[in-house]
Amino acid sequence: MEDEPRENVADLVHIYREGDDDPEKCSALRLQRMEVAVVHSSVESLPTGTVLDPYAEQALSPADPLPVVAVDASWENAEEVFERVDGRRRALPFLVAANPVNYGHAYQLNTAEACIAALYILGEPDAAREVADAVDYGDTFLTLNREPLERYSDCRDSKDVVRVQEDYLADDES
Repeated sequence: MEDEPRENVADLVHIYREGDDDPEKCSALRLQRMEVAVVHSSVESLPTGTVLDPYAEQALSPADPLPVVAVDASWENAEEVFERVDGRRRALPFLVAANPVNYGHAYQLNTAEACIAALYILGEPDAAREVADAVDYGDTFLTLNREPLERYSDCRDSKDVVRVQEDYLADDES
């Protein structure tokens, strides 16, 4: 029996863009131009999926469904924007940014990095690499976060991801 053809990466990544940032520096628009994401200008047009929400109470895990739904908005009004997006809300676990603005800072991922991480954790490492190839710092992001991404992607559920995150942070401190 032949393997089913994998979906186009853009079918796995949907981004609502609020439009309050510089279009030239917007990683969501870059992903759309590289045809690895679909950018939406209306929350009503988003598919049902797993919403990457830093305010969520549960961590993203391999038990969560595709597609990934990200929000590209200013931190000044992000919480208000997230309230308008429907779906299963999940927060990304500990990861380190590689983007030029927040390089080396934990939990300071831009939209592209969040999508790369989510795909990897959700069992789509090849799709994550395709998205990473769309941004200059994508390979660096995967290299910096290789160990935690591997460990998170081996988890069963959100509770496991939190345990792995705690173990990883404890190991990192010693």
